[in-house]
Amino acid sequence: MTRPAQSDLLDSRSRRLLRALIAQYIRDGQPVGSRTLAKQSGLDVSPATIRNVLADLEEIGLVAAPHTSAGRIPTTQGYRVFVDSLLEVQPLAEREIERLRSELGSPAGTQDLLNSVSGLLSAATHFVGLVTVPRREAFAFRHIDFVPLDGQRVLVILVFTDNEVQNRVIETARPYSRSELEQVANYLNAHYAGLSLTQIRQRLLSELDEARVAMNATMKTTVEIAGAALDVATGEDVVLSGQTNLMGVQELANVERLRNLFDTFNRKQELLQLMDRCIHARGVRLFIGEESGVGPLDQCSLIAAPYGSEGRILGVLGVIGPTRMAYERVIPMVQAASQVLSSVLNGGRPAQ
Repeated sequence: MTRPAQSDLLDSRSRRLLRALIAQYIRDGQPVGSRTLAKQSGLDVSPATIRNVLADLEEIGLVAAPHTSAGRIPTTQGYRVFVDSLLEVQPLAEREIERLRSELGSPAGTQDLLNSVSGLLSAATHFVGLVTVPRREAFAFRHIDFVPLDGQRVLVILVFTDNEVQNRVIETARPYSRSELEQVANYLNAHYAGLSLTQIRQRLLSELDEARVAMNATMKTTVEIAGAALDVATGEDVVLSGQTNLMGVQELANVERLRNLFDTFNRKQELLQLMDRCIHARGVRLFIGEESGVGPLDQCSLIAAPYGSEGRILGVLGVIGPTRMAYERVIPMVQAASQVLSSVLNGGRPAQ
């Protein structure tokens, strides 16, 4: 959030000069001097007056003078004021949103869809596109099959309502025949299709308590196998595309900085925690520079938005790029990608 004291200290001339300075710096990446600013701002004031305003902006922490340069560059706080109160963001035109939708094609399942969205975000912005993967618990179970392997190992084939297929190998308490496994699969498919894995496990345990004495052999076998087969995975993941795009960014052109950045991308845990902070955002949320609290991202910005289906938030998508990015272009792209992904997951209907 912008600190009120900083915004309140800016009169209309200061705001106009700060906007012009940041826009110019985003365009060419060079410190902006007073003479350049006099031309770009459109204000009828002398370079000396502009130098005084720049000194005031520097004093309150919105711009800085790198090295001995006479020009100024925006600070994280300057970008924050720019994004929150000086930037005019226009949503993507409907034809652009439809183009995004058509470029997704016909994905085979959720994972394929998320890969496509991550790639589209990267291609559209030339930065890093990322999408968190929904927990399997978010989708209902459609069908299950069991295949006996050697000894007491069984292959579990789970099909979910979003067309994703999971294969799991489980260890059972004893060997089960093909016919026993077929009976269990038929029972689960007939009685529990359309429920989440957690709901199935809870209902099975409830039925086990109610019919413990009179429970038949099929039910006993079902409970024994389902305990392992329907275990809900706790791991989370994030799909990334375009990490190498950041190698050509001027502000990140440092071997050690890039190494730390790519280590963060590979580990993913810090990214997941950061994205999780956006899960309940209303619309787009930004972390600029050190606001993220993730050291290797201190020269980067994350622009993120949640996506979902049928009124449920399933995950977060976004773009990571340098703090010197065209926010007015990237923000509406992230907004549109969130809308499109939510709509596709909602069966093509507008997201609720």
